[in-house]
Amino acid sequence: MSNSNDKDDLIIYDDNDDIKDLSSDSGDEVAMEEVTNAGTSTAGTLSNEEIRDYQVLSQTELVDELNKLSSETSAVLRFNGSICKALLHHFKWNKVTLIERFYEIPETSNTDSFFRNANLLDPTKHSKIEGKVDYCKICYELRQLTGLLCNHLFCRQCWSNYLSCKILDEGRPYVTCPELRCTIVADDEFVLKNVDNKQALRSYHKLVLNSFVECNILIKWCPAPECGRAVKVPHCEPRKILCKCGCLFCFSCSQQWHEPISCDLLKKWQKKCIDDSETSNWLSANTKDCPQCQVTIEKDGGCNHMTCKNLSCRFEFCWMCLGPWAPHVSGSGWYSCNRYDDDAAKRARDSQERSRAALQRYLHYYSRFTNHQNSLKLERKLFEKVSEKMEQMQVLGFSWIETQFLQKAVEILIECRRTLMYTYVFAFYLVQNNITKMFEDNQSDLELATEQLSEYLERELPNEKVAEVKQKVQDKYRYVEQRRQILLKHCVEGRERNEWEFCQATIENKTDFKGM
Repeated sequence: MSNSNDKDDLIIYDDNDDIKDLSSDSGDEVAMEEVTNAGTSTAGTLSNEEIRDYQVLSQTELVDELNKLSSETSAVLRFNGSICKALLHHFKWNKVTLIERFYEIPETSNTDSFFRNANLLDPTKHSKIEGKVDYCKICYELRQLTGLLCNHLFCRQCWSNYLSCKILDEGRPYVTCPELRCTIVADDEFVLKNVDNKQALRSYHKLVLNSFVECNILIKWCPAPECGRAVKVPHCEPRKILCKCGCLFCFSCSQQWHEPISCDLLKKWQKKCIDDSETSNWLSANTKDCPQCQVTIEKDGGCNHMTCKNLSCRFEFCWMCLGPWAPHVSGSGWYSCNRYDDDAAKRARDSQERSRAALQRYLHYYSRFTNHQNSLKLERKLFEKVSEKMEQMQVLGFSWIETQFLQKAVEILIECRRTLMYTYVFAFYLVQNNITKMFEDNQSDLELATEQLSEYLERELPNEKVAEVKQKVQDKYRYVEQRRQILLKHCVEGRERNEWEFCQATIENKTDFKGM
């Protein structure tokens, strides 16, 4: 087996179409750090232990991780980095699996089958034909030809056009040879050498890097638009992640951080909020079917005498009992609705009442969920007001450090809004028992304290009592955070003790949340 010391570091094009090695420092990174420091406060806070527990990686650092993995694999298998990257891609960037499979090959066996499974050829047993001049099979021009180890030769221009098309149009990082029925892929070195289209090269590097991240269970992209960073954790589990861009998200599902509910419950809630089933619930609660032709009818007046608008039906019936209208105008009259207790009508009314009750229950929790969601969006604007108040305090002689309590208060307020928002999802799916009363009390206490803090922060800052205001704000946000932690602790303890029972959802009690 051959050993190559060629440098196969992944490179990328910047916006100015210049090639740069991503292992080097970039001025853009410094500028981005300044932006992220400003954005962090809008997402929340993490303890020092949480911050040290994972890494936020720039694309430069991601490329370093990829190249490091390639180099480690190359040192063991003794193939060049380009071949090792193609092999790692085939094995979903799992170095251990790749090395184990390679050394499981008996010494007496041919390694070709191992490489062919990865759409490659063993570089120790195959060599390229270089410098041959002949007619290209694609453009039929007499040119110098080049190719992969399969030695299907084409001119460089046709290679460039073919690879660029496959990369840009089909999103393939590893493209097969253009020869009919040939499955050998172009490795990293060949692509970089033969592709002239810089947009295709940028896409190629993004595709390779994305493959590296998507296949690694310990690395996830930050879900914030235009961020481009990734997060590397020591263990794969639901946990709070605060990216340098300020995005606070769950590592497991890449959604906004959603304690105290699990990823499964969040997914179910999101589906419910956009599902047409809620429209069906509204129809069930506000409409009835004609007892004769089953056309859906909405009652738009006070009279219970209904006439089906279906021209082929025109059935007259009572909205209350769904029975024929004729008996209601004789005897005791329709006000007593003498068929009110008819079994069939009772079942219809019961079904309607259940639908109405289910809809009202959903709307109760949904309205409170969206209320805190909207408040969360609005209270992000508090940072602007708080900045003005901090400047006022500095004019009055307070230092910048002494004014930070206001920003801290807004950060805690936002955390509480987010927690309250998801407690209503938690409560919606929660089956009522003796323990849920305590949860609702904790939720109520946190909600009241949060509203008081929010109202206090909206007030104008009195010039003559700044020190007194500072003490009150600090007392309030400390109390609010204490109530939030009590609520979250109760949720975790209930899960650990199997005290919670959830309806319409399958929740694993062992699910844990780092950062609670």
